[in-house]
Amino acid sequence: MNGNENTPAERAQVRAYDAIRALAFVGDLSMGQPTDHSLRTAWLAAQLALAAGEGDALAATSAQAALLRWSGCTANAAGFADMLGDDVAGREAMLAQRQGWAQPLERQGLEGATQGEIKGAIRPLAQIHCEVSGEVARILHLTTETEAALRHIFEAWDGSGMPDGLAGAAVPRAVYVVSLAGDLEILSRVYGLPQALSLIAAQAGTRYPADLAALVAKHAAHWLEGLATREPAGLDESIQTPQMLATTSTELIADVIDLKLPWMTGYSRAVASAAAACSARLGADEASEARVYAAALIHGIGRAAVPNAIWNSPGRLSAAEWEKVRLVPYWTARAGKQTGTLAQAAELASYAYERLDGSGYFRGASGQALSLEARMLSAAVAFVALGEKRPWRDALAPGEVTQRLRSEANQGRFDAEVVEALIDARDAPPRATHATRIRQQTLRLSARETDVLRAISRGASNKEAARALDLSPSTVRTHVESVFRKLECSTRAAATLKASALGLL
Repeated sequence: MNGNENTPAERAQVRAYDAIRALAFVGDLSMGQPTDHSLRTAWLAAQLALAAGEGDALAATSAQAALLRWSGCTANAAGFADMLGDDVAGREAMLAQRQGWAQPLERQGLEGATQGEIKGAIRPLAQIHCEVSGEVARILHLTTETEAALRHIFEAWDGSGMPDGLAGAAVPRAVYVVSLAGDLEILSRVYGLPQALSLIAAQAGTRYPADLAALVAKHAAHWLEGLATREPAGLDESIQTPQMLATTSTELIADVIDLKLPWMTGYSRAVASAAAACSARLGADEASEARVYAAALIHGIGRAAVPNAIWNSPGRLSAAEWEKVRLVPYWTARAGKQTGTLAQAAELASYAYERLDGSGYFRGASGQALSLEARMLSAAVAFVALGEKRPWRDALAPGEVTQRLRSEANQGRFDAEVVEALIDARDAPPRATHATRIRQQTLRLSARETDVLRAISRGASNKEAARALDLSPSTVRTHVESVFRKLECSTRAAATLKASALGLL
């Protein structure tokens, strides 16, 4: 550890592969897929690339792109929720190519819509997805080939794909490999291999090149048999690349998680900062402080499994909806079993909604079953959330947050000592990390640009941002264009992700 690594953020480094697996887990939940879907697709993609005789480089690029293929799907979840109603189930139906999956589009005035009209409605969402996925690859320092594949992951052989309508050899070869591998994994699981191959053959020469589709038809049975006998650890080992052995910040996972709901921008980082400050106040050692910080960053992994319509509900949830919410920490615990060096942090993160009196979820743990670290995490989650606006309530003022937390501590739901440490630490100045200071020096936004970026990153339209900041809509638009130009982005989600990584929000 060098002299600059003196904060939890700078100690919360993980192996890039484990961050990628966590992002793959989030993506699989978001798309309504089994949580090993992306891993299986990555292995199949590597096999297809090798069978095509195009070498280890394409196999490595295809595996990386397959693991991160859905890393942009939290960013456009709100758009798919508006379009399909249920962003999770709707996208699961879309991937399975189910008849009538686009039927909800009729609500958007697209009754009897043609394929072209459906693609036109989805294209802006594909742009968001691709730009965010590409940005994730860049932040992870993966190869330029992987980043290029992710920025064009929905392109098609005949030019009918998205986001740019590229065709033939203009599309990165890995895009076709990943598309075929993903279809084989999903369609064979949903319909069986014969029907899967029939659906793939019907799209040969249009969605993907005929030569690759022919290779899938030839080898699919053998590959799927191989998958059935391989343990996850064996799959992990077979698809890791040198770039995946480097380290990266756990904060990237938090930022991708929070993109699912614009009103949660920065929430996981705020919880992590509060939990770490609380830990320091209580005299925890550096290892414990870093562990709590990392757990707080990823405590929302399971949130991806819950449709946005539930999170955005202004009223009381039904029993069925509430059950989905109660499973959020369960899915976070499950993620820990698939994410290597993040396993310990994910297990702790799954206690984020437990309460000392046993009234929390999903375990209903209480008393001594909750470690001090778990008590700090759960209190920090509530502490930060209460001070932020939610669809079902307004933000509480700092004094009201203090009163609410102390009341809950008196009722035995939170640890009173932890609550007092959170309150004491609240007004302490944040510790700027050395890495953040360096990043901020590389890109300068004006104060107004930062204000506008902060507003739009939380879902405000230009008009809403203008009202909140007492600016004209045209001025806001000028600032947005300037921010996009400086951040080299064209979508709000990508700008939010990049600005978060640079410490600008």
